[in-house]
Amino acid sequence: MKRYFLLLAAALALGACSASEPDFVSYVNPRIGTGGHGHVFVGANVPFGMVQLGPTSIPQEWDWCSGYHASDSTVIGFSHTHLSGTGIGDLFDVTLMPVVGEVRCARGREADPASGLWSYADRSAEIAEPGYYSVPLLRYGVRAELTATSRVGFHRYTFPAAEDAAIVLDLENGGCWDSLTEASIAEVRDAKGRITGLEGYRFSSGWAQRQKVFFRAEFSRPAERVTREPGRRGGDAYARYQLGKTAEGEEILVKVAISPVSVEGAQRNLAAELPGWDFGKVRAAARKAWNRELGKIAVTTDDADARTCYYTALYHTMIAPSDFSDVDGQYRGADGEVRRAAFPQYTTFSLWDTYRAQMPLMTLIHPERMDAVVNTMYNIYREQGDLPVWHLWGWETNTMCGNPGLVSFADALVKGFGKQLTPAEAMQAMVESATQPDRGMDLRMRYGFIPSDLMRESVAHDMEYAIADGALAAAAEFLGYPEEAARFRERSHSYRQYFDPQTGFMRGRKADGTFTEPFNPLFSAHETSDYMEGTAWQYLWLVPQDVEGLVALLGSREKTLEKLDGLFTAPEIIEGENASPDISGLIGQYAHGNEPGHHTIYLYTMLGEPDKAADRLRQVYDEMYFNDIEGLAGNEDVGEMSAWYVLSGLGFYEVEPASTRFWFGLPLFEEARVKVAGGTFTVRAEGLSPECRYIRSIRLNGAPYDKPYIDYADIVAGGELVFTMGS
Repeated sequence: MKRYFLLLAAALALGACSASEPDFVSYVNPRIGTGGHGHVFVGANVPFGMVQLGPTSIPQEWDWCSGYHASDSTVIGFSHTHLSGTGIGDLFDVTLMPVVGEVRCARGREADPASGLWSYADRSAEIAEPGYYSVPLLRYGVRAELTATSRVGFHRYTFPAAEDAAIVLDLENGGCWDSLTEASIAEVRDAKGRITGLEGYRFSSGWAQRQKVFFRAEFSRPAERVTREPGRRGGDAYARYQLGKTAEGEEILVKVAISPVSVEGAQRNLAAELPGWDFGKVRAAARKAWNRELGKIAVTTDDADARTCYYTALYHTMIAPSDFSDVDGQYRGADGEVRRAAFPQYTTFSLWDTYRAQMPLMTLIHPERMDAVVNTMYNIYREQGDLPVWHLWGWETNTMCGNPGLVSFADALVKGFGKQLTPAEAMQAMVESATQPDRGMDLRMRYGFIPSDLMRESVAHDMEYAIADGALAAAAEFLGYPEEAARFRERSHSYRQYFDPQTGFMRGRKADGTFTEPFNPLFSAHETSDYMEGTAWQYLWLVPQDVEGLVALLGSREKTLEKLDGLFTAPEIIEGENASPDISGLIGQYAHGNEPGHHTIYLYTMLGEPDKAADRLRQVYDEMYFNDIEGLAGNEDVGEMSAWYVLSGLGFYEVEPASTRFWFGLPLFEEARVKVAGGTFTVRAEGLSPECRYIRSIRLNGAPYDKPYIDYADIVAGGELVFTMGS
């Protein structure tokens, strides 16, 4: 009998769902992507929350960018901010560690058990699910449990019988590239004068420079005393909240609110979001929040692993962007000033990755957040002079290339979001962002392209700028600025300067017009070649804004298809001593593990060969996403790797920037029901099987449909899309 995963026979013991409600949380496996190079966050949070409360390990290496890796069971404490799936590590702010006995206040080394606060975790007894995390700490005999609201982390520590129990607050140790610059710790006392909490701030510099986090921690039991220890730079970086004697099984609870604004802001966040001490109630509320958001897509399948992969992917797409304003609307702007906004503000914008699938997915299933996203991006523009590139906790990291924030901003505008802005305001933000004379744009405006002898990774920078220009042109047309639309549409063709008809690839071109030599389409040199995290094979196809123009360069539709076939049959190797580790998930030279190729399979549909798209999509579904710790093809990249799977699994994908067209591919499930602004949009795939993976006919709302794409407006209006599948 077919399992229809909207209904459960009974709810789980936590009771966040009644017997008649779905429990999507139970389908999620947060360990997918914790091995290999997935870099995913593991811990407790709520959808898009400011807090990501989870364990932080000793290593500060690439595969520990999230603070957690399946190969390692060390824990230095439980931190309130983490990244998920990035290639650079930062945050890990405000860390708590329950301890027994005297310990050295330091991160420590695994080779020396007494070198720091750290303990091994018993991963065999670990529980990880959306909104809740639990693990025993073997060194101290303490079970740690974590849950969260958006701005508050809630800890429950079950201690053994001990004479010298304590909870250490660690402001010294952040993540990977992060370094403490200034810290403050003050005691909080109740009306009787007892120490019942700690408050202060942690300022640091790393990937996000001049990052500021303020906190307020309240404990369920008063401290006997608090002792402080300095960090490497001096000042109070550690505080030992001394509990003294604990009974076997005694539970100590700690609530920690954070704020980007002030200690008072953290205090208000705590009072508003977590006034009581009912850990189970908060855990149930977090589970309910996740069920509500995960339930925006309900699928029908017999394949339990596919279901787990799908809902885990959907979960990963909702870790960021994360809240960046306090409950009273205050936030810290990109210029460092404290402001108040009418809309919630967000942070952790990994836009070079997420403009491709995660942000378009948000426009479908999270329309209630999109005006705030647009408002956040516009505020960032006003505060720093251009739209965000890779924004993290109030700081523009300028990581990766192009103008990816402009792409997402424009895409939201053409879908009807951002009505709080006038067309003139929106256009000014986009045009000024597209003409800032920095990050290679000065060279591009001077030469018409970015010369390879004047800037590294020139091809990647220019081609990404061209994509943003295409998005700007589409938004300008939508907003009623035809002259600007024509201007930037023409500029979006700058990629043509790199095409070499002799080799059939995009190549670096010097200021004098000659191509970079030597040339090898399989070659990669991380951060020093003409391409960013890719080869000439992958960058040939990075023209989603002008597919017709690419076809013209390659000679014909037939020659383009032949070349596209060659991408998947080329040697599955990357040459070069310093090849980029981000080029992963290879099928020939198609690299699914990195974002520049995420649209490429759908070019088959755009070129009139949807069956070939279905074949390659089936291969990616089977080989690049699976229910295992190494079940991701590359870095999660703050939701993008998973968003591709979620969106593609519905049977369509947005290729062109700010176009509103979603091109058909291959649905994963016999039925998917998507909650959209207009109600429910149902996608049915009649006769779907591994062999019957080809779309043979389409009906939209009961009527025959002959387009190879569906428009955004048709999706969000609600209705039914039916694919008849065949062999």
